Amino acid sequence: MENIYEVQRIKQVKTEMEIKENSIRMPENAADIARSFIGDDDREVLLVLCLNTKNKVVAVHRAHVGSLNASVVHPREVLKAAILNNAASIIIAHQHPSGDVTPSREDIQVADRMKEAGRIVGIELLDALVVADNSSFTSLKEQGDL
Repeated sequence: MENIYEVQRIKQVKTEMEIKENSIRMPENAADIARSFIGDDDREVLLVLCLNTKNKVVAVHRAHVGSLNASVVHPREVLKAAILNNAASIIIAHQHPSGDVTPSREDIQVADRMKEAGRIVGIELLDALVVADNSSFTSLKEQGDL
Protein backbone atom coordinates (compact mmCIF):
# COMPACT_ATOMS: atom_id res chain seq x y z
CA MET A 1 0.00 0.00 0.00
CA GLU A 2 1.33 3.40 -0.96
CA ASN A 3 1.82 5.99 1.77
CA ILE A 4 -0.60 8.84 1.13
CA TYR A 5 1.31 11.18 3.47
CA GLU A 6 4.33 12.74 1.88
CA VAL A 7 7.15 13.85 4.16
CA GLN A 8 7.81 17.54 3.68
CA ARG A 9 11.22 19.02 4.38
CA ILE A 10 12.40 22.56 4.58
CA LYS A 11 15.13 23.09 2.04
CA GLN A 12 17.47 25.97 1.78
CA VAL A 13 18.87 27.10 -1.52
CA LYS A 14 22.34 28.55 -1.16
CA THR A 15 23.96 30.89 -3.59
CA GLU A 16 27.69 31.37 -3.33
CA MET A 17 28.31 35.08 -2.94
CA GLU A 18 31.49 36.53 -1.61
CA ILE A 19 31.21 39.19 1.03
CA LYS A 20 34.50 41.07 1.24
CA GLU A 21 34.16 42.29 4.82
CA ASN A 22 31.78 39.98 6.57
CA SER A 23 32.42 40.99 10.16
CA ILE A 24 29.92 43.47 11.57
CA ARG A 25 31.58 45.92 13.93
CA MET A 26 29.34 48.93 13.34
CA PRO A 27 26.09 49.69 11.50
CA GLU A 28 28.04 51.00 8.47
CA ASN A 29 29.41 47.47 7.86
CA ALA A 30 25.91 46.01 7.77
CA ALA A 31 24.60 48.86 5.60
CA ASP A 32 27.38 48.29 3.04
CA ILE A 33 26.59 44.58 2.83
CA ALA A 34 22.84 45.21 2.58
CA ARG A 35 23.34 47.83 -0.11
CA SER A 36 25.31 45.38 -2.25
CA PHE A 37 22.44 42.88 -2.16
CA ILE A 38 19.53 45.28 -2.58
CA GLY A 39 20.88 47.27 -5.49
CA ASP A 40 18.46 49.68 -7.13
CA ASP A 41 15.22 47.73 -6.77
CA ASP A 42 12.09 49.78 -7.38
CA ARG A 43 10.20 48.29 -4.43
CA GLU A 44 10.96 47.62 -0.80
CA VAL A 45 13.20 44.62 -0.27
CA LEU A 46 13.85 43.28 3.21
CA LEU A 47 17.11 41.43 3.82
CA VAL A 48 18.12 39.31 6.77
CA LEU A 49 21.80 39.27 7.64
CA CYS A 50 22.44 36.12 9.68
CA LEU A 51 25.38 36.37 12.06
CA ASN A 52 27.30 33.83 14.11
CA THR A 53 28.46 34.36 17.70
CA LYS A 54 31.44 36.42 16.50
CA ASN A 55 29.21 38.78 14.46
CA LYS A 56 30.38 37.38 11.14
CA VAL A 57 27.79 37.22 8.39
CA VAL A 58 27.07 33.57 7.58
CA ALA A 59 24.19 34.24 5.18
CA VAL A 60 22.16 37.01 3.60
CA HIS A 61 18.56 36.26 2.65
CA ARG A 62 16.02 38.25 0.72
CA ALA A 63 13.12 37.58 3.07
CA HIS A 64 10.47 39.77 1.51
CA VAL A 65 9.75 41.99 -1.47
CA GLY A 66 7.03 44.55 -0.95
CA SER A 67 5.38 47.18 -3.08
CA LEU A 68 6.53 50.64 -4.04
CA ASN A 69 5.79 52.11 -0.63
CA ALA A 70 4.95 49.27 1.75
CA SER A 71 6.12 45.88 2.89
CA VAL A 72 4.22 43.54 5.18
CA VAL A 73 6.78 41.13 6.52
CA HIS A 74 6.14 38.37 9.04
CA PRO A 75 8.62 37.25 11.69
CA ARG A 76 8.36 33.64 10.47
CA GLU A 77 10.04 34.51 7.15
CA VAL A 78 12.83 36.41 8.85
CA LEU A 79 13.43 33.86 11.57
CA LYS A 80 13.27 30.91 9.17
CA ALA A 81 16.42 32.18 7.47
CA ALA A 82 18.13 32.67 10.83
CA ILE A 83 17.18 29.24 12.15
CA LEU A 84 18.23 27.43 8.97
CA ASN A 85 21.63 29.11 9.17
CA ASN A 86 22.13 28.54 12.91
CA ALA A 87 22.39 32.30 13.41
CA ALA A 88 23.07 33.63 16.87
CA SER A 89 21.75 37.05 15.88
CA ILE A 90 20.37 38.95 12.91
CA ILE A 91 20.27 42.39 11.38
CA ILE A 92 17.37 43.30 9.13
CA ALA A 93 17.73 45.90 6.40
CA HIS A 94 15.49 47.35 3.74
CA GLN A 95 15.45 50.28 1.40
CA HIS A 96 12.90 52.91 0.56
CA PRO A 97 12.68 53.25 -3.24
CA SER A 98 12.27 57.01 -2.74
CA GLY A 99 15.84 57.17 -1.43
CA ASP A 100 14.68 58.70 1.86
CA VAL A 101 16.22 56.74 4.76
CA THR A 102 13.87 58.17 7.38
CA PRO A 103 12.21 55.20 9.13
CA SER A 104 8.43 55.16 9.00
CA ARG A 105 6.21 54.28 11.94
CA GLU A 106 5.66 50.89 10.26
CA ASP A 107 9.43 50.32 10.02
CA ILE A 108 9.75 50.81 13.76
CA GLN A 109 6.77 48.54 14.45
CA VAL A 110 8.22 45.76 12.25
CA ALA A 111 11.57 46.05 14.04
CA ASP A 112 9.85 45.81 17.43
CA ARG A 113 7.94 42.68 16.30
CA MET A 114 11.15 41.09 15.01
CA LYS A 115 12.97 41.90 18.23
CA GLU A 116 10.22 40.29 20.34
CA ALA A 117 9.90 37.22 18.09
CA GLY A 118 13.68 36.79 18.08
CA ARG A 119 13.80 37.08 21.86
CA ILE A 120 11.26 34.27 22.16
CA VAL A 121 13.31 31.86 20.01
CA GLY A 122 16.73 33.03 21.23
CA ILE A 123 17.92 34.95 18.16
CA GLU A 124 18.79 38.55 18.97
CA LEU A 125 17.89 41.36 16.58
CA LEU A 126 21.00 43.55 16.71
CA ASP A 127 19.75 46.33 14.47
CA ALA A 128 17.26 47.34 11.79
CA LEU A 129 18.53 49.50 8.95
CA VAL A 130 16.98 51.62 6.22
CA VAL A 131 19.51 51.99 3.41
CA ALA A 132 19.73 53.98 0.19
CA ASP A 133 21.76 53.24 -2.93
CA ASN A 134 24.09 56.11 -2.08
CA SER A 135 26.02 55.85 1.17
CA SER A 136 23.19 57.04 3.42
CA PHE A 137 21.40 54.82 5.91
CA THR A 138 19.59 54.97 9.22
CA SER A 139 20.16 52.60 12.12
CA LEU A 140 17.09 52.22 14.32
CA LYS A 141 19.34 51.13 17.18
CA GLU A 142 21.56 54.22 16.93
CA GLN A 143 18.44 56.36 16.64
CA GLY A 144 17.03 54.86 19.86
CA ASP A 145 14.01 53.24 18.19
CA LEU A 146 15.10 49.67 18.85
